[in-house]
Amino acid sequence: MHNNIAAAAELLRAGGTVGFPTETVYGLGADISVPSAISRIFEIKQRPTDHPLIVHFADMFQLQRWASEIPESAWKLAEHFWPGPLTLILQRSNRIPTTVTGGQDTVGLRIPNHPIALDLLRTLGADTAIAAPSANRFGRISPTTAAHVYEELGDSVGMILDGGACEVGLESTIVSFNNDTPTILRPGGISPDALADVLNGRIILFKKNHLTERAPGTHDSHYAPTTPLEACSSEHIIQHSLELAAQGLRIVVITWSNCMKNIPSNENISRCCMSPEPRVYGNQLYATLHQFDREKFDRLLIETPPSSPNWLAINDRLQRASHL
Repeated sequence: MHNNIAAAAELLRAGGTVGFPTETVYGLGADISVPSAISRIFEIKQRPTDHPLIVHFADMFQLQRWASEIPESAWKLAEHFWPGPLTLILQRSNRIPTTVTGGQDTVGLRIPNHPIALDLLRTLGADTAIAAPSANRFGRISPTTAAHVYEELGDSVGMILDGGACEVGLESTIVSFNNDTPTILRPGGISPDALADVLNGRIILFKKNHLTERAPGTHDSHYAPTTPLEACSSEHIIQHSLELAAQGLRIVVITWSNCMKNIPSNENISRCCMSPEPRVYGNQLYATLHQFDREKFDRLLIETPPSSPNWLAINDRLQRASHL
């Protein structure tokens, strides 16, 4: 692990890869102007080449460098939420290669809100940017610490910058401007209500079966631990946990409510009580999944969170992580 920003920038210029912290999750970055480095990201992650990367830069004035068309509503969101956990899908400029966009004419753009990420981007220079997905194997749990990056990717990454635990802990909200009305393709660290407030209500949440744009983190199966994960309602989680334990399976039950308080002790059942506050829960989620994945349980059983809007991003991640 390192904190040498100048060395990391030099490595990127030379075509290397760098794991770096953002406020959402850790990214696996390459200089957008080095084709071999972009290819290396896909190799390290075992990521399909038609799955786009997000382009990170440091200052608002650079938006016009990377996007060819910027609607007024996109400027409003950028000015309000950047730096921050918001990715805008816009028409790419000719400075962005289609290897970054998965062959599409649109690109995901954002300014991260983390001092190390911003220092790295500014040191790299205003004429380029960092293309970066999350720093994990494709489809697996996103990393929220530098240790997670190393555990997942090891020495395949040229350098890992250690910025501590991520503040948000869930990936950015992705908003597309490819249609007349701004559309949320992936819920994340900024709620739909907060976006709608800025845009005077002009935003919609995509319907899964109507999604035609390819965007990061929108595969049916994603964010998944190696250990099979099941989401289970509060009403059925006790019964299901006892059934699995009776089969001799070692399980961990992850809850946000007190639904397990009256269950008798069982040597095959471990318990983890998460925060009932969605912001704290979201911050802890990936670290918790990483921890229990390392401990080689037979099954992770997680209590389905409430369906209210402030749990939207968490429910999205759990649905994909438990998709079989």
